[in-house]
Amino acid sequence: MKYYIIVGEASGDLHASNLMKSLKAKDENAEFRFWGGDLMEQVGGTLVRHYRDLAFMGFLEVLLNLKTILNNIKFCKNDILQYKPDVLILVDYPGFNMRIATFAQKNNIKVHYYISPQIWAWKENRISKIKRDVDEMYVILPFEKDFYEVKHNFPVHFVGHPLLDAIADRHQVKEKKFRENHNLSDKPIVALLPGSRKQEIKKMLSVMLKMADKFQDYQFVIAGAPSQDYAFYKQFITTDNVKFISNKTYDLLSLSYAALVTSGTATLETALFKVPEVVCYKGSWASYQIGKRVVNLKFISLVNLIMDKEVVTELIQNDFNENRLEQELQRILDKEQRKKIFLDYFDLEKKLGGRGASDKTAQLIVG
Repeated sequence: MKYYIIVGEASGDLHASNLMKSLKAKDENAEFRFWGGDLMEQVGGTLVRHYRDLAFMGFLEVLLNLKTILNNIKFCKNDILQYKPDVLILVDYPGFNMRIATFAQKNNIKVHYYISPQIWAWKENRISKIKRDVDEMYVILPFEKDFYEVKHNFPVHFVGHPLLDAIADRHQVKEKKFRENHNLSDKPIVALLPGSRKQEIKKMLSVMLKMADKFQDYQFVIAGAPSQDYAFYKQFITTDNVKFISNKTYDLLSLSYAALVTSGTATLETALFKVPEVVCYKGSWASYQIGKRVVNLKFISLVNLIMDKEVVTELIQNDFNENRLEQELQRILDKEQRKKIFLDYFDLEKKLGGRGASDKTAQLIVG
């Protein structure tokens, strides 16, 4: 079959690439055309647009780039019609993908949505469009199944979280060799994950880096996103106690003692590597003010949302400052606090439903 896949960010690239591998294993005639990233391109097929050219963070940023977004949607629709896929697979990225789903249904193209839009957080009224435009929905968070089926009478497939597979299937890194290759000392590592988009890195990294001189017994390592060059990060580094490693986030997390993490999928990845973390978020003033009024959640991190309690500290907007960050980093370096976090992390993993998300989803798509 011919598959057209649309991804809009780094985490989607990871999960879609693993789904593509599973689809190829179950469909020997699988052909792919996609909007995604380097990982999907490695699996094979035609890359139409890279996600680094699609990612706009926050309400204000979307408004400022609206013309580009609308042009991309128009191009995508024409490209789908020319390709004539048997299946359209949408991966999260709802602002863009929900528009494409509506278009696809009008043109009798089957719509499979892998990784549900987070309508349980905001824009719950999108449920009517999902019911109308999505043929099959595959959810990866345990509470999403009840949200759709009990609250909204829309059947979905809970397939488990694909991060469990992505982490379990990775090659184990050899610590000594890794430290030597990246010029790291023997000090415990504090990983800095400032996000993948330029807008969020600018807002997050400079505050995170202020911790480097305050905790000299640790070494701080920036996890560089594959979509950004070192030159962009270099402007923020002002101390010797900081290293930079690009596109090796999982290897870095597997050896880290603690982490400072920008809100997003990385908070869950860090927890699954059993690394105590402080979750950080700061957007533009306008975006934050709008978001605060439309998002109805107790927490912003996936870890806390899944556990329905505060497992990791969240420093949001004005709370994300040098003093608070220093206090919270000191707290997660404490042995007793770390024991409590580890126990919660093990419970978190149990809730995620076990391995096999990509294979389960591929089997349901292929039929």
